[in-house]
Amino acid sequence: MRNVVVVGYGMAGARLADEVRRRDPGGERVALTVLGDEPHPAYNRVLLSSVVAGSLTPDAVRLHAPDWAAKHHVDLRLGGAVTKVDRTRRVVHVDDTEVPYDALVLATGSRPWVPPTPGLLDGNGALAPGVVAFRSLDDCARIVAEASPGTPVAVLGGGLLGLEAARGLAGRGCLVTVVHPVGHLMERQLDAGAGRVLARTLQGLGIEFRLGTPASRYAPGEGLELADGTHVPADLVVVSAGVRAETALAEQAGLDVDRGVLVDDALRTSDPRVHALGDCAQHVGTVSGLVQPAWEQAAVLADRLTGVAPAARYAGTTVVTRLKARDVDLAALGDAHVEVDSPDAEVLCFQDPARGRYAKLVLRDDRVTGAIVLGAPDAAAAIVQLYDRGLPAPTDRLALLLGRALPAGAAEASPADLPASAVVCRCNTVSKGQLVTAWRAGATSLSAIADATRASTGCGGCRDAVCGIVDWLAASQPQSA
Repeated sequence: MRNVVVVGYGMAGARLADEVRRRDPGGERVALTVLGDEPHPAYNRVLLSSVVAGSLTPDAVRLHAPDWAAKHHVDLRLGGAVTKVDRTRRVVHVDDTEVPYDALVLATGSRPWVPPTPGLLDGNGALAPGVVAFRSLDDCARIVAEASPGTPVAVLGGGLLGLEAARGLAGRGCLVTVVHPVGHLMERQLDAGAGRVLARTLQGLGIEFRLGTPASRYAPGEGLELADGTHVPADLVVVSAGVRAETALAEQAGLDVDRGVLVDDALRTSDPRVHALGDCAQHVGTVSGLVQPAWEQAAVLADRLTGVAPAARYAGTTVVTRLKARDVDLAALGDAHVEVDSPDAEVLCFQDPARGRYAKLVLRDDRVTGAIVLGAPDAAAAIVQLYDRGLPAPTDRLALLLGRALPAGAAEASPADLPASAVVCRCNTVSKGQLVTAWRAGATSLSAIADATRASTGCGGCRDAVCGIVDWLAASQPQSA
């Protein structure tokens, strides 16, 4: 039996443990130890904005039940700090104990990046009074405790997580101002036009913006001074300005590190007995800061660690980014930062700022290679399906942008035509095949499917698709996905 130790019990570590036990349910091949520094079971960080908004409870975002470890033959140790990896002796030091390993997996995730704004940190390097990072379940508890209706709140960061936090706080009745040093929102995923339409949409939901100027000073109880000389009142400052890979343990162990722990297609580090995945890992085909690559990496690594598929390799992830904010429907995918007059791509753009709609489509050789779709959920669903499946786009491009054209060969989007690998729920990365498997295991209703797979328990955007698959299964009870 092989002794595998996973350092980190976040989304990547928890998913890896699930994938290992899916391949080795009784623990005959792998003795699995998981070490987590937080005191509670793993949870879905993607849904933390829903906890801040009050639409989900902390228990609703848990990835594992309290008795999960015992049921699945996992030695789970919570609340302990891993201080050292001894690669010569092949042991991990956890507080005052040693944990031996045959194979070690680093799933240490990432840590919030705090801008070097004077006043955000106290004299000891900790966050100053009134400043909270937006990263963990404990952070959410602090934010909720201090964010009563009417409280002026500043959110530092206009990226994906910052906007989700801002929307959740505005839904609680807080007076929210987003401070972002770049001239438009979500600059990693959106072009300037989409960023402007998104800002206008969120302003209609009660969020104010200060764009293109960083904060220059924070004073507890007063708020933020900005570089342009203006002032933002804030009893609470929520920091969501990006993350950095947590590589301290890997560096201590002498592993090769750049922006993250360097891994190859087998997810091996510079020491072949040590692997890494998720936010802490750096792979050429990975977009950092998103969960979908981590969960695809977990499947590959579980194949290799259990010996089910020793030749399994991770080849990168095609990522679709969705903004999980109530009353806002936004999807961004691929390379959307292509100019309309690009000579090597077909680029179409539709703008309707007054109605909160923006759609941009980038095609090469009739295939979607990038898109931004805001305020047009039907168009987003069709374009994402084209992108995921590599299907040719309909010849009527305008109809596609307006959500009036189905992907060619999609046969009216019947669930039967979706491949088993098609991702249905992106919040929890649940595929059609997993839904079929859960159905055959006895989860024959929408609520049972949700309990078994967590599909539809996130932003809710996949609920209709999940219902369609449940109805299809009930009608046909197919023998194969």
